Amino acid sequence: MDISFTAFLGQLTASAPLLITMLLIAGVILVNGWTDAPNAIATCVSTRSMSPRAAIIMAAIFNFLGVLVMTLINSTVAYTMSSMVDFGGDTHEALIALCAALFAIVTWATAAWRLGIPTSESHALIAGITGAAIAMHGGLEGIRAAAWMKVVYGLVLSSVLGFAMGWFTVRLTEFLCRGMNRRRTDGFFKYAQIGGGAAMAFMHGAQDGQKFIGVFLLGVCLAGGQAQIPDFQIPMWLMVFCSALMALGTSIGGYRIIKAVGMDMVKLEKYQGFSADLAAAGCLLLSSLTGIPVSTTHTKTTAIMGVGAAKRLKSVNWSIVNEMITAWVLTFPGCALIAFLMVKLFLWFF
Repeated sequence: MDISFTAFLGQLTASAPLLITMLLIAGVILVNGWTDAPNAIATCVSTRSMSPRAAIIMAAIFNFLGVLVMTLINSTVAYTMSSMVDFGGDTHEALIALCAALFAIVTWATAAWRLGIPTSESHALIAGITGAAIAMHGGLEGIRAAAWMKVVYGLVLSSVLGFAMGWFTVRLTEFLCRGMNRRRTDGFFKYAQIGGGAAMAFMHGAQDGQKFIGVFLLGVCLAGGQAQIPDFQIPMWLMVFCSALMALGTSIGGYRIIKAVGMDMVKLEKYQGFSADLAAAGCLLLSSLTGIPVSTTHTKTTAIMGVGAAKRLKSVNWSIVNEMITAWVLTFPGCALIAFLMVKLFLWFF
């Protein structure tokens, strides 16, 4: 499936349901910029290696490059997201269900943002779509187990591996720099921290950009009367659209999350921020190359926890961690339930 910009505009003007779906997808991407993208640059800002404005500009550029380069290398994440559930044979009702799921995701994520809690937009997206599929079938028949299990693997990978690699990376950095003057190394780690932030923004685009592209393509197919997505080629304009909206969301509301992740949870020095970014980016690269959708929020925050715990456990503000874990645990049932109820309401109303 090849979607040119002019062909898409033609579909958009001819189909009101598609227009509503695309507006909701745009809303989800924008909220992702509020809640997920700030994690990529949180450590750069908190260690004063970059100003918030410069970090946001950097994130926009590398989000786009992440979507572009990783899509050219491996677009499996986008395919996994688009084929995770089956809404049923009636494409009109399926499109309504997708709209309801997206509405639930925006509602859930906006509430979490107001509380300053970095929820995982990836898991909210997965939970919302899953809840909508359950509502359509009245059971689990619409869940495709093979694709869904990749999500479970990603949850474990992003949490456990993020923490372990954060701990190991900062220990290795301290070992390699032992005996060096801390003030003299600050200059190096300031620029290394910027490089680490750029790598995180790149991998955020590679992971989350593809997730939203997969849902976008699903919406276009359903609006066109196709229940399943055929082979597709992701157009350049769609990559630009996703990365631009992410950057806009980060600039609007990102500081709340930057403060919670980069300042309140652990007080980081520059070499520690660099270690957390390097560890998280490595985890995300591994996941993207293997086609496993993971949470950039989980990966980055657990990497920061690992860095803090390597110094001493008391370095981590565990009350902030408890808030985050609670939000993560509640995301799947909470967002899925809202999506389930919204599907029933939308189908009754429309």
